[in-house]
Amino acid sequence: YKCMPSFDVVSRLDHQEIDNAIGNATREITTRYDFKGSDTTIEKKENSVVVITDDEMKAGQVNDMLVTHFVRRKVDPLCLKKKELEKAGGNKIRQSYDLIEGIEQSLCKKITADIKSSKLKVQVKINGNELRVDGKKKDDLQNVMQLIEESNIGIPVQFINFRD
Repeated sequence: YKCMPSFDVVSRLDHQEIDNAIGNATREITTRYDFKGSDTTIEKKENSVVVITDDEMKAGQVNDMLVTHFVRRKVDPLCLKKKELEKAGGNKIRQSYDLIEGIEQSLCKKITADIKSSKLKVQVKINGNELRVDGKKKDDLQNVMQLIEESNIGIPVQFINFRD
């Protein structure tokens, strides 16, 4: 029995880099003139990021800073899923984001269906919130990677455990 070439499709976050990006954005806020006197905070909880600031305009600016600092730290900003703006105590507003990690079932099924309809000679297995792709030919596997990258699924994915 020879092991077929395979790889895993995952969506994993580098929490250390996310912390670094948030730290950098927080430092930027303290140095920016337009945030002088503003009590703006960015806090990372388990799988979310919460921004508390004065108004919608500042929330938008913090959003841009987060995206910029995520990109600089090589974290795909697609992992930040923006939620509704809410009122917070004392005339403040709260902007929360979910940190997306793992590929949800509906998306696993969509990716699997896309690969099947591409007629590439590979097998796809759903493994929790990750996918395993096996094929006899390395070229087919590379084509699958390209297919997934081009299908704009809306979350960042990584290809790992590539085996020949």
